[in-house]
Amino acid sequence: MVLAVAAGAIGWSGNPFTLPLAFAFPALWANAPSRIAAAIVSAGYFLAASRDLPQGVVNYFGSGIAEGFALWLGASLAFVTVHAVLWTSRPGSGRIVRYSVAAVLMSVPPFGIVGWAHPITAAGIVFPGWGWWGLAAAAIGLLAMTTKVWPIASLVLGGAFAWSAATWTDPSLPDGWIGVDTEFGGERGKYAGLLQHRETIAAVKAAAARGQKIVVLPEGAAGIWTPTVERLWSHELKGIDVTVNAGAILVDRQGYDNVMIEISGVGARILYRQRMPVPVSMWLPWLAPVGGSGGARAHFFADPSVESGDVRVAILMCYEQLLIWPVLHSVLWSPDILVAPANGWWTTATDIVALQISSSVTWAKLFDLPLVIAINR
Repeated sequence: MVLAVAAGAIGWSGNPFTLPLAFAFPALWANAPSRIAAAIVSAGYFLAASRDLPQGVVNYFGSGIAEGFALWLGASLAFVTVHAVLWTSRPGSGRIVRYSVAAVLMSVPPFGIVGWAHPITAAGIVFPGWGWWGLAAAAIGLLAMTTKVWPIASLVLGGAFAWSAATWTDPSLPDGWIGVDTEFGGERGKYAGLLQHRETIAAVKAAAARGQKIVVLPEGAAGIWTPTVERLWSHELKGIDVTVNAGAILVDRQGYDNVMIEISGVGARILYRQRMPVPVSMWLPWLAPVGGSGGARAHFFADPSVESGDVRVAILMCYEQLLIWPVLHSVLWSPDILVAPANGWWTTATDIVALQISSSVTWAKLFDLPLVIAINR
């Protein structure tokens, strides 16, 4: 239990170089003496890795810490249940298959909707630039950690990580692209006002004056997208050789879409619709059966990659940066660039933004993709 908590807490500290500690989880799970112990190990790892969730809930909803703890424990149920049910005391091929199933289940919907802290995320730190081969090598390493040869697997993975760390370089920025961070803060139900639009447009113009051709703005930077807002932006960018990719929301009577909008001096278009909004705070699927509305729609397998300028772009929007299937879905379409916008105003006093950045970095490194990050804090 203590080792599982340490693997979760240190591995998911927000520093990409600690992520490989998550590779210890399969060994701890496999060597648990009973199913109950396996559940405890799984809970210790997941709860430690997601320890900032209660504070994030308090910040977002303005609620008490009790609600935060309830959602934290609730979110852990999928991870703990899957690993407890699939645990076996018998070593050998059966255990390998069972862990494989658990790993896959936590990578794709429905369990993968809360599939945070997946050990496979560390693949890009241990095998940077290996692409799908690196993903396969990391998967084989994870499976080996469930067997009697886990000490040898640990040495091999540790050696690969040591070499990676010694030769490490951060993901590059694509030519002509820039991510602009903002510090507008925020609160639930509050969206960009005129002053924020003016300040954001000024930041875009400043980036264009420095020669940047495509400016990425954070999730929600353009607020609620309306014809009036589109006219404002297009008018301000008229005659400027710059394209803006900005987060916004599109509202209708049934709810809203969390999107990225491509804006220039000649108009705007929807570039991307978020595949997986944050459950509970944004995505509220349980309202539909009772005739409710108001939540964000999940476009699970829409827009794996999009065209912006003359390049193919994979967008991981905020919460998607912590999951497995959105990035693998996107990489199947051979993107040229990875773009990671987020709105982190609600993450005060947590490491959530750092975790999102480290996850984005490891995926960009694994598939050798230039990376653009834009965050509102």
